Amino acid sequence: MPEPDQRLFFLLQRAAHQLRTVADRRCVAAAGITTAQLGALFAVRERPGVTQQQLAAALGLRESAVTALVGRLTAAGLVTKGTHPREYRAVVLELTADGAAAISAARPEIERFNAEMRELLGEDGFTGTAAALDRLAHWRP
Repeated sequence: MPEPDQRLFFLLQRAAHQLRTVADRRCVAAAGITTAQLGALFAVRERPGVTQQQLAAALGLRESAVTALVGRLTAAGLVTKGTHPREYRAVVLELTADGAAAISAARPEIERFNAEMRELLGEDGFTGTAAALDRLAHWRP
């Protein structure tokens, strides 16, 4: 039997693509939003009044990417932009009722997806993989 592939970066990219494709398809079908949009909605819900700069940091994205993402979310009526109380050029983001409804509509798919990952990896594998990915996500070489 051949040895398992040890090209970690390649495997992470391939797995991320596969998982994102499946999760995006399910979230769009259930709630009309992608996983990237869902992640932004969660971040805005957790931190009402977050700035786009803070959202970019929370999501690990460039500010230009978040500007486009926020544009799509505001156009869809899922978040609103407001003036920052102290920073002239900054805007703050708030979740709308439609944004909260989108999160609620996506929740069963998220739970189903996580249950499938637990079944695929086993409970120990799921927990270990989540811990390893969290370490990688916060790694600062």
